Amino acid sequence: MTKDLTKGSPMRLILGFGIPVFLGNLFQQLYNVVDTAIVGKTLGGDALAAVGATGSINFLVVGFCMGVCGGFTIPVAQQFGAGDEKELRRYVTGGAWLCLLLGAALTVSTVLFCGQILTGMHTPSDIYQRASCYILTIFAGLPAYFLYNFTAGVLRALGDSRTPVIWLSTAAIVNMVLDVVFILTFHLDVFGAALATVLSQLLAGTGCLLRMLRGYPILRMERADWRWEWRRMRELCVMGLPMGLQYSITAIGSVMIQAAVNGLGTAYVTAVTAASKVSLFFCCPFDAMGSTMATYGGQNVGSARWERLHQGIRACVILGAVYSVIALIVAYFCAEPLNMLFLDAESTPLLPLARQYLMTLTIFYFPLSLVNIFRFMIQGMGFSPLATLAGVLEMAGRGMIAMLVPMLGFSAACFASPAAWILADLFLVPAYLHCYHKLSHPKSRDRKNRGQRPPRARLLHSAGV
Repeated sequence: MTKDLTKGSPMRLILGFGIPVFLGNLFQQLYNVVDTAIVGKTLGGDALAAVGATGSINFLVVGFCMGVCGGFTIPVAQQFGAGDEKELRRYVTGGAWLCLLLGAALTVSTVLFCGQILTGMHTPSDIYQRASCYILTIFAGLPAYFLYNFTAGVLRALGDSRTPVIWLSTAAIVNMVLDVVFILTFHLDVFGAALATVLSQLLAGTGCLLRMLRGYPILRMERADWRWEWRRMRELCVMGLPMGLQYSITAIGSVMIQAAVNGLGTAYVTAVTAASKVSLFFCCPFDAMGSTMATYGGQNVGSARWERLHQGIRACVILGAVYSVIALIVAYFCAEPLNMLFLDAESTPLLPLARQYLMTLTIFYFPLSLVNIFRFMIQGMGFSPLATLAGVLEMAGRGMIAMLVPMLGFSAACFASPAAWILADLFLVPAYLHCYHKLSHPKSRDRKNRGQRPPRARLLHSAGV
């Protein structure tokens, strides 16, 4: 089930690899969205606001987990493209060690400081207890997120984008059942929604791990593969930590906006929560494009096929433009019924606010597609620290708008993310061209023409190691 992305039509390969990733992202969103829908419909607007008020900090922490796991698997994709199975296995085991350490450290720290985080975000007092209960449960379950994201990342690095979606779809169904049981039968309130999410994530991670252990001879580890090598750990950290920090830096801007919206009152928090959940579904294809570009870039850099990088970018940009138009049309005609999936009857007066927020986002979806395409391509090429700077620009964009929310009101909050996306694009497109030029230096082309793959040292040098 491995897939070589270094040969064949880039458009066909991107679609073939990306569609299962898209389905996986879709099911991933079902975790939180089903929780939100059931909470909003059965427990009311205050419970919905409590879950929504934790959305940005949830993204900050879980996003860091996703980022570092994705970064740890970039060398795996590069070594797969280069055909070096021994190095591939050692990068997998190195990433596993780091995930164990980071998972433990992040779980303990977030659980200990959960209360201070919510207080610092100006969480409204009437929803504070429920918000604390929900996000504390998510934080306690972070090891399950590390398990799934790392094992799924390794499988995708080998070209297998099907196994993660199979297990995510199974876990999503389990999540729905557990939501109903925990909330409606056992009356566990928002704690039940969070617990269902964590258990379902654990199921998906366990399934991917079993597939890794039983389905791939290339991943059959020997005792020597598990040795702790400081040099290799440093290389993995150079790849993974910038990607994790990129997610977290981006999320810090979201936290600023969330705090500003929280200051407007519970009604605005509820409207933004509903619209944001709808937008997350719309954004699943963009996330899939990013994951696809990371694997595509990693494998083609590993095999020194520089010309295919431009071809892949061009194909994915076309897909992003077409989908952005489709999403805008759907949002224009279906904003109200989509938002009502997460609002109860008493929250109907909030529909105009939710529509305003959703439409503002969808108008700027094409810049968002470029952010994912170029950022993840840069990361797959081995320049993770450089891509992190785009996250800094996103944070700056959201932070500047957040300062205007108290003066300009809700309309300013609607434009925070679009401003962040545009600022990131202004950096990412030139940054990609710089990375491409650095890799496709004439000496590299001469090496490829002689039928030699680039040495491992060159791949690491591209990441600044």
